[in-house]
Amino acid sequence: MQQTVNFERELVLLGTGTSVGVPMIGCHCDVCTSHNPRNQRTRTGVAVAAPHGVFLIDTPPELRLQLLREKIDLVQAAIFTHSHADHIFGLDDLRIFGHYLDDPLPLYCEEPVETQLRTSFNYAFEPPSPNAHAGAVPRLRFERITTEPFELLGLTVRPIRLLHGKLPVLGFRINDVAFCTDVSAIPPESWPLLEGLDVLIIDALRYEPHPTHFSVQQGLEVAERVRPRRTYFTHISHALEHEATNARLPEGVELAYDGLRIPY
Repeated sequence: MQQTVNFERELVLLGTGTSVGVPMIGCHCDVCTSHNPRNQRTRTGVAVAAPHGVFLIDTPPELRLQLLREKIDLVQAAIFTHSHADHIFGLDDLRIFGHYLDDPLPLYCEEPVETQLRTSFNYAFEPPSPNAHAGAVPRLRFERITTEPFELLGLTVRPIRLLHGKLPVLGFRINDVAFCTDVSAIPPESWPLLEGLDVLIIDALRYEPHPTHFSVQQGLEVAERVRPRRTYFTHISHALEHEATNARLPEGVELAYDGLRIPY
Protein backbone atom coordinates (compact mmCIF):
# COMPACT_ATOMS: atom_id res chain seq x y z
CA MET A 1 0.00 0.00 0.00
CA GLN A 2 1.22 3.52 -0.81
CA GLN A 3 1.75 5.51 2.38
CA THR A 4 0.61 9.12 2.60
CA VAL A 5 1.49 11.40 5.50
CA ASN A 6 1.49 15.17 5.68
CA PHE A 7 4.55 15.51 7.88
CA GLU A 8 8.22 14.56 7.64
CA ARG A 9 10.68 13.75 10.42
CA GLU A 10 8.31 14.99 13.07
CA LEU A 11 6.47 13.78 16.12
CA VAL A 12 2.75 14.44 15.94
CA LEU A 13 0.90 14.61 19.25
CA LEU A 14 -2.21 12.60 18.42
CA GLY A 15 -3.80 13.35 21.79
CA THR A 16 -2.88 15.44 24.81
CA GLY A 17 -5.72 14.77 27.26
CA THR A 18 -6.00 12.98 30.54
CA SER A 19 -7.55 9.54 30.92
CA VAL A 20 -11.15 10.81 30.68
CA GLY A 21 -10.43 13.21 27.84
CA VAL A 22 -11.59 16.80 27.43
CA PRO A 23 -14.48 17.56 27.26
CA MET A 24 -15.23 15.20 30.12
CA ILE A 25 -18.54 13.33 30.10
CA GLY A 26 -21.07 15.06 32.32
CA CYS A 27 -19.00 18.22 32.83
CA HIS A 28 -20.17 21.64 31.65
CA CYS A 29 -17.28 23.78 32.85
CA ASP A 30 -15.88 26.56 30.68
CA VAL A 31 -13.13 24.34 29.30
CA CYS A 32 -15.38 21.36 28.54
CA THR A 33 -17.84 23.63 26.70
CA SER A 34 -15.15 25.74 25.01
CA HIS A 35 -15.23 26.25 21.23
CA ASN A 36 -11.44 26.59 21.15
CA PRO A 37 -10.21 23.36 19.46
CA ARG A 38 -7.09 23.43 21.62
CA ASN A 39 -9.28 22.78 24.65
CA GLN A 40 -10.56 19.58 23.02
CA ARG A 41 -8.13 16.85 24.06
CA THR A 42 -8.26 13.20 23.08
CA ARG A 43 -6.31 10.59 25.02
CA THR A 44 -2.53 10.77 24.90
CA GLY A 45 -0.53 9.27 22.04
CA VAL A 46 2.15 10.15 19.49
CA ALA A 47 2.91 9.31 15.87
CA VAL A 48 6.56 9.42 14.82
CA ALA A 49 7.53 9.83 11.18
CA ALA A 50 10.76 7.82 10.96
CA PRO A 51 13.04 7.39 7.94
CA HIS A 52 11.45 4.03 7.10
CA GLY A 53 7.84 4.52 8.13
CA VAL A 54 5.58 5.62 10.97
CA PHE A 55 5.42 4.20 14.47
CA LEU A 56 3.18 5.06 17.38
CA ILE A 57 3.83 5.71 21.04
CA ASP A 58 0.78 4.13 22.71
CA THR A 59 -2.58 3.26 21.15
CA PRO A 60 -5.20 5.49 22.82
CA PRO A 61 -8.95 4.79 22.54
CA GLU A 62 -9.47 7.48 19.85
CA LEU A 63 -6.64 6.13 17.68
CA ARG A 64 -8.72 5.60 14.52
CA LEU A 65 -10.06 9.16 14.65
CA GLN A 66 -6.61 10.58 15.42
CA LEU A 67 -4.99 8.82 12.44
CA LEU A 68 -7.77 9.93 10.12
CA ARG A 69 -7.46 13.50 11.36
CA GLU A 70 -3.71 13.52 10.70
CA LYS A 71 -4.08 11.68 7.36
CA ILE A 72 -1.76 8.87 8.45
CA ASP A 73 -2.48 5.96 6.12
CA LEU A 74 0.00 3.37 7.34
CA VAL A 75 1.64 2.48 10.66
CA GLN A 76 4.51 -0.03 10.85
CA ALA A 77 4.97 -0.45 14.62
CA ALA A 78 3.87 0.68 18.07
CA ILE A 79 5.77 1.17 21.31
CA PHE A 80 4.15 1.48 24.74
CA THR A 81 4.79 3.60 27.81
CA HIS A 82 2.60 1.44 30.10
CA SER A 83 -0.59 -0.60 30.13
CA HIS A 84 -3.30 1.71 31.47
CA ALA A 85 -6.55 1.72 29.50
CA ASP A 86 -6.16 5.19 28.04
CA HIS A 87 -2.83 4.12 26.50
CA ILE A 88 -3.71 0.71 25.06
CA PHE A 89 -7.42 0.48 24.26
CA GLY A 90 -7.01 1.57 20.65
CA LEU A 91 -4.99 -1.54 19.89
CA ASP A 92 -7.62 -3.09 17.61
CA ASP A 93 -7.30 -0.07 15.31
CA LEU A 94 -3.92 -1.53 14.31
CA ARG A 95 -5.71 -4.50 12.75
CA ILE A 96 -5.98 -2.85 9.35
CA PHE A 97 -2.24 -2.27 9.15
CA GLY A 98 -1.40 -5.94 9.49
CA HIS A 99 -3.73 -6.43 6.52
CA TYR A 100 -2.07 -3.66 4.50
CA LEU A 101 1.45 -4.89 5.32
CA ASP A 102 0.55 -8.58 5.06
CA ASP A 103 2.79 -9.08 8.06
CA PRO A 104 2.36 -9.00 11.85
CA LEU A 105 2.76 -5.51 13.28
CA PRO A 106 5.47 -5.35 15.99
CA LEU A 107 4.53 -4.12 19.46
CA TYR A 108 7.53 -2.93 21.49
CA CYS A 109 6.87 -3.09 25.22
CA GLU A 110 7.96 -4.34 28.61
CA GLU A 111 6.73 -7.66 29.99
CA PRO A 112 3.90 -6.24 32.18
CA VAL A 113 2.47 -4.40 29.18
CA GLU A 114 2.55 -7.56 27.07
CA THR A 115 0.75 -9.44 29.83
CA GLN A 116 -2.00 -6.84 30.00
CA LEU A 117 -2.39 -6.66 26.22
CA ARG A 118 -2.70 -10.43 25.99
CA THR A 119 -5.39 -10.32 28.68
CA SER A 120 -7.34 -7.34 27.37
CA PHE A 121 -7.17 -8.43 23.72
CA ASN A 122 -7.02 -12.20 24.13
CA TYR A 123 -8.72 -12.79 20.76
CA ALA A 124 -5.75 -11.13 19.04
CA PHE A 125 -3.20 -13.57 20.44
CA GLU A 126 -5.04 -16.89 20.34
CA PRO A 127 -5.35 -19.21 17.33
CA PRO A 128 -8.19 -17.86 15.17
CA SER A 129 -11.50 -19.64 15.04
CA PRO A 130 -11.93 -21.92 11.99
CA ASN A 131 -14.86 -19.70 11.01
CA ALA A 132 -12.93 -16.44 11.29
CA HIS A 133 -12.62 -14.53 8.04
CA ALA A 134 -9.37 -12.95 6.85
CA GLY A 135 -8.78 -9.69 8.68
CA ALA A 136 -10.99 -10.56 11.64
CA VAL A 137 -8.05 -11.03 14.00
CA PRO A 138 -5.21 -8.50 14.32
CA ARG A 139 -1.81 -9.69 13.14
CA LEU A 140 0.53 -8.59 15.92
CA ARG A 141 3.81 -9.74 17.44
CA PHE A 142 5.66 -8.67 20.56
CA GLU A 143 9.17 -7.25 20.76
CA ARG A 144 10.53 -7.04 24.31
CA ILE A 145 12.25 -3.81 25.30
CA THR A 146 14.15 -2.74 28.40
CA THR A 147 15.70 0.59 29.28
CA GLU A 148 18.38 0.00 26.64
CA PRO A 149 18.21 1.98 23.36
CA PHE A 150 16.82 0.12 20.35
CA GLU A 151 16.53 0.73 16.63
CA LEU A 152 13.14 1.19 15.00
CA LEU A 153 12.44 2.17 11.38
CA GLY A 154 15.75 3.97 11.05
CA LEU A 155 15.70 5.79 14.40
CA THR A 156 17.35 5.14 17.74
CA VAL A 157 14.73 5.12 20.49
CA ARG A 158 16.03 5.62 24.03
CA PRO A 159 13.66 4.46 26.80
CA ILE A 160 13.60 6.55 29.98
CA ARG A 161 12.51 4.97 33.25
CA LEU A 162 9.83 7.03 34.98
CA LEU A 163 7.41 6.49 37.86
CA HIS A 164 3.64 6.89 37.54
CA GLY A 165 2.78 6.80 41.23
CA LYS A 166 4.42 3.51 42.23
CA LEU A 167 4.15 2.04 38.72
CA PRO A 168 7.35 1.91 36.62
CA VAL A 169 6.61 3.30 33.17
CA LEU A 170 8.67 4.44 30.20
CA GLY A 171 9.25 7.72 28.46
CA PHE A 172 11.09 7.83 25.15
CA ARG A 173 13.80 10.06 23.71
CA ILE A 174 14.17 10.41 19.94
CA ASN A 175 17.19 12.48 18.98
CA ASP A 176 16.78 15.62 21.12
CA VAL A 177 13.04 15.30 21.79
CA ALA A 178 11.77 13.46 24.90
CA PHE A 179 8.18 12.31 25.48
CA CYS A 180 7.43 11.71 29.17
CA THR A 181 3.72 11.25 29.84
CA ASP A 182 2.07 9.83 32.99
CA VAL A 183 4.93 10.65 35.32
CA SER A 184 5.01 11.71 38.97
CA ALA A 185 8.70 11.11 39.66
CA ILE A 186 11.94 10.80 37.71
CA PRO A 187 14.47 8.32 39.15
CA PRO A 188 18.03 9.60 39.66
CA GLU A 189 19.43 7.42 36.87
CA SER A 190 17.02 8.91 34.34
CA TRP A 191 17.93 12.59 34.69
CA PRO A 192 21.08 12.30 32.53
CA LEU A 193 18.91 10.99 29.67
CA LEU A 194 17.08 14.33 29.68
CA GLU A 195 20.22 16.43 29.22
CA GLY A 196 20.74 18.44 26.06
CA LEU A 197 17.13 18.34 24.93
CA ASP A 198 15.71 20.59 22.27
CA VAL A 199 12.12 19.74 23.26
CA LEU A 200 10.70 18.17 26.43
CA ILE A 201 7.10 16.90 26.39
CA ILE A 202 6.16 16.30 30.00
CA ASP A 203 3.08 15.38 32.05
CA ALA A 204 1.32 18.32 33.77
CA LEU A 205 -2.20 17.34 34.73
CA ARG A 206 -3.44 20.40 36.64
CA TYR A 207 -2.30 23.06 39.14
CA GLU A 208 -3.14 20.99 42.21
CA PRO A 209 -0.89 18.06 43.26
CA HIS A 210 -1.89 14.57 42.16
CA PRO A 211 -0.59 11.21 43.44
CA THR A 212 0.35 9.83 40.02
CA HIS A 213 0.93 12.86 37.77
CA PHE A 214 3.07 15.96 37.81
CA SER A 215 1.28 19.23 38.50
CA VAL A 216 2.03 22.37 36.50
CA GLN A 217 4.49 23.51 39.17
CA GLN A 218 6.27 20.15 39.19
CA GLY A 219 6.46 20.21 35.40
CA LEU A 220 8.00 23.68 35.58
CA GLU A 221 10.55 22.41 38.11
CA VAL A 222 11.57 19.63 35.71
CA ALA A 223 11.90 22.14 32.87
CA GLU A 224 14.00 24.43 35.05
CA ARG A 225 16.35 21.58 35.90
CA VAL A 226 16.58 20.09 32.41
CA ARG A 227 16.54 23.42 30.52
CA PRO A 228 15.34 22.29 27.09
CA ARG A 229 14.86 24.91 24.39
CA ARG A 230 11.09 24.38 24.62
CA THR A 231 8.78 22.49 26.98
CA TYR A 232 5.27 21.28 26.21
CA PHE A 233 2.89 20.01 28.87
CA THR A 234 0.71 17.03 27.99
CA HIS A 235 -1.82 14.66 29.62
CA ILE A 236 -3.83 17.78 30.45
CA SER A 237 -7.10 17.85 32.39
CA HIS A 238 -10.06 20.19 31.98
CA ALA A 239 -8.64 22.27 34.84
CA LEU A 240 -6.26 23.99 32.40
CA GLU A 241 -7.78 26.34 29.82
CA HIS A 242 -5.39 26.59 26.89
CA GLU A 243 -5.01 30.34 26.41
CA ALA A 244 -5.32 31.35 30.06
CA THR A 245 -2.77 28.75 31.17
CA ASN A 246 -0.28 29.70 28.47
CA ALA A 247 -0.53 33.34 29.57
CA ARG A 248 0.66 32.28 33.04
CA LEU A 249 3.52 30.04 31.89
CA PRO A 250 7.09 31.32 31.47
CA GLU A 251 8.69 31.86 28.10
CA GLY A 252 9.57 28.59 26.41
CA VAL A 253 6.85 26.59 28.19
CA GLU A 254 3.31 26.04 26.89
CA LEU A 255 0.47 23.56 26.81
CA ALA A 256 0.58 21.02 24.00
CA TYR A 257 -2.51 20.40 21.89
CA ASP A 258 -3.87 17.65 19.67
CA GLY A 259 -2.18 17.76 16.28
CA LEU A 260 0.93 19.62 17.43
CA ARG A 261 3.92 18.77 15.21
CA ILE A 262 7.41 18.76 16.68
CA PRO A 263 10.48 18.35 14.42
CA TYR A 264 13.17 16.04 15.70
